[in-house]
Amino acid sequence: MLKYLHQIWQSPTLRKKILFTFFIVLVFRLAAHITVPGVNAAVLSRIFDQNSLLGVFSALTGGSMERFSIVLMGLSPYINASIIIQLMTVVIPKLEAMSKEGMEGRRQLNRYTRWLTIPLAFLQSYGMIALLNNSAGGQLIPNMGKFGVLFLIMLTVTAGTVFLMWIGELISENGIGNGISMIIFVGIITEVPITFGRMLGTFQAGDNTKMFHFILFLAVAVAMLIFVVLATEGQRNIPITYATRATGGKGQKSSLPIRVNQAGMIPIIFAISMVTFPSVMAQFFSMSNNANLKSMASFINTYLSSNNPSYLYLALYFILIILFSYFYVGVTFNPDNIADSIQKRGGFIPGIRPGKQTAEYLAKTSNHLNLFGGIFIAIVAVVPILFTKYTTLSAGDLIVSGSGLIIMVGVVLELIRQVNAQLIMHDYDKLY
Repeated sequence: MLKYLHQIWQSPTLRKKILFTFFIVLVFRLAAHITVPGVNAAVLSRIFDQNSLLGVFSALTGGSMERFSIVLMGLSPYINASIIIQLMTVVIPKLEAMSKEGMEGRRQLNRYTRWLTIPLAFLQSYGMIALLNNSAGGQLIPNMGKFGVLFLIMLTVTAGTVFLMWIGELISENGIGNGISMIIFVGIITEVPITFGRMLGTFQAGDNTKMFHFILFLAVAVAMLIFVVLATEGQRNIPITYATRATGGKGQKSSLPIRVNQAGMIPIIFAISMVTFPSVMAQFFSMSNNANLKSMASFINTYLSSNNPSYLYLALYFILIILFSYFYVGVTFNPDNIADSIQKRGGFIPGIRPGKQTAEYLAKTSNHLNLFGGIFIAIVAVVPILFTKYTTLSAGDLIVSGSGLIIMVGVVLELIRQVNAQLIMHDYDKLY
């Protein structure tokens, strides 16, 4: 390990990239502690003690929401914009053609993503501010009824998201790893020491039961970590043979890898948005004078609340993750295009005819793997919720959520790949 770190430090380019990344991360953490003026901090703290769902969202933003900082929403508007643009490339032929134009096409799509992020962030900021203020009975921001006050807060929070988007791209260009993923990753791990400190405080206060449940969750989290790494790295290599004269007519053998977890954590984002939307609406319905709306809010708070997840909530969450996994992979994985590309390059899958049969085989293989991948994502997402339901732990007491674990594993594995690639390049430069 020490030798590996020494090799990293001996590479000037890699050392410069790592130091630059550390500097940008420090800037992000400083921004996360700058609170928007005019917010009642005592009321804000009480909200997060009462609502575990908000605690989960805050953990994904590095505590920015819990402090009502200028980067309140983190990068969620940018992520939503990225998903929308990615899905639109399948629907709009012009965007689909642009995605196939190589580096220049991807740059143009990134520009569209940035521009879409701004209105999404502005609209989402209003929803988030209204949700927090309503949860506090209107006491969080005393003068929120004034348009000027609300507009300035929305503008500040939107600027915070754009700022994070900018420094994330700076990391991608001049640092190490994917900048957007790195910021989300840092936001998650910075909450880990705080959670440990809180649990040690409960142990010193004599709450041994809660400490036992926390240690049990740590053991389960380690097992889940191994499970996530194996599933993330797991793939099926489909053999492909390319006809060529250079090998004496035998053909050049290659393979097409299809991952078990093709969708990453995108299905969790979709599913958690869908399953929490009723709870958000219920907070508005509960203040209505209409008896039917109040009755609907009562039903939602009983059966679809994340604070006390019912079996209906868990089943719906589990099924939605699997369905969205199929939906996302169905949109992003095009077996017809892949089969056509293989055929144009003179390749074929042994035992499968080129063209339509190859596309059907790839689609069938992808669907089988996607079933296991969807179930894997759903299990990882649901297990932490089960702990909050059957133990004394709340969502804020968990060291990491299911989605957070998938993000962390993905970022660390990608970081290791990039570091190793830089080390190989450094050794190559020394030889030549």
